[in-house]
Amino acid sequence: MSSRYPPSVATRPAPRLTFREKLNRFWLRVSEGLELNQLWSQFEKDARASYRLYSKDFHDPQEAQRPARRALHVAQQFFWAVLEKLSPARRILLLVALILLVFNPEFGWHDQSGNHIFSLDFRLYGGLLLLLVLILEVGDRVVMKRDLEIAREIQNWLLPNQPPKIPGIEIAFQTRPANTVAGDYYDVFLRPGQTAEQDRVLLAVADVAGKSIPAAMLMATFQASLRSLSVTQSSLLDLVASVNRYACTNSQGGLRFTTAFLAEFDPVTRSLNYINAGHNQPMLCRKSGVLERLDAGGLPIGISTDLPYQSGSVVLTPGDWLVIFTDGVVEAVNTANEEYGEQRLLAVVAGAAESTPADMMQRIFTALDVFVGNTPQHDDVTCLLVKVI
Repeated sequence: MSSRYPPSVATRPAPRLTFREKLNRFWLRVSEGLELNQLWSQFEKDARASYRLYSKDFHDPQEAQRPARRALHVAQQFFWAVLEKLSPARRILLLVALILLVFNPEFGWHDQSGNHIFSLDFRLYGGLLLLLVLILEVGDRVVMKRDLEIAREIQNWLLPNQPPKIPGIEIAFQTRPANTVAGDYYDVFLRPGQTAEQDRVLLAVADVAGKSIPAAMLMATFQASLRSLSVTQSSLLDLVASVNRYACTNSQGGLRFTTAFLAEFDPVTRSLNYINAGHNQPMLCRKSGVLERLDAGGLPIGISTDLPYQSGSVVLTPGDWLVIFTDGVVEAVNTANEEYGEQRLLAVVAGAAESTPADMMQRIFTALDVFVGNTPQHDDVTCLLVKVI
């Protein structure tokens, strides 16, 4: 006997999807909702980054001058560059797969009369071996990506999320790593004095030589030493000298150095004492239109303890902009291999001098993105802005 009540929603079968709906769902899952132009842009960036990685191992001898020979030579170099990135076992698998796909050795069986009974097409097995190599490489990539994500989270804990409220100035900062983790460092924190009137604000932007994990580890060491030594009642010169002495003990004879710009701001007098340790010269854009470079300092940190540092001092006035950046900003290149340069950065700052530091930061990174286009980012990009109010 049939029930008088309609079946509940929980017991109703899910509506069957049409083939078109299944195909659309599959495509959305694979593409993550990106449009074709976005997918192509992403592929172009990945291809450029991969070619940049493999081309480091290329050699172009003098005998390969003719176009045909040069193309053959580049193809050989590219093949070996890819092959040498694999483990020996995976190299063998890849070579066997390529042999099976290209040469396709055929094996068949025939009866006594010569009639064909059975044959093997080894291209299928070559494709399966290629798939196996791909699965193994993806597995390594997933494990490495997970470890890098953890490293990035730890690194984010070391950097400030929001700029502190400081009388007389407004601050904004932003960083964009070239890889998952970065070697750039920025910080803004208070150095307490013996009295509240003697409190100073420390501004720091640093760029560790190298990229990715090694640079990130050295950046964490630099951050820890700077924070630890800043609690002492020492001058800025003594602080930088102490950080440099510690860095020299872990710099592998000066190979792992750090460029840095460190400054102390006095909210009462609006004076800024600074030391530029081999870093890009920050730009002090006065409200009057005058441009000043903050260049007093010395060698990058971690190279030598023999040469003392020099300090500089400026007094900030309302309407002034202090732009501190790493070389990843001005050395970013576009598809024509042109550098962004300081003049373009200055033009953005001059064109929006009345804006807030947060708005100015957005303008800078937007202009940088438009200039770079689809060119892969080759270095960490960091900028710290100070506006005097």
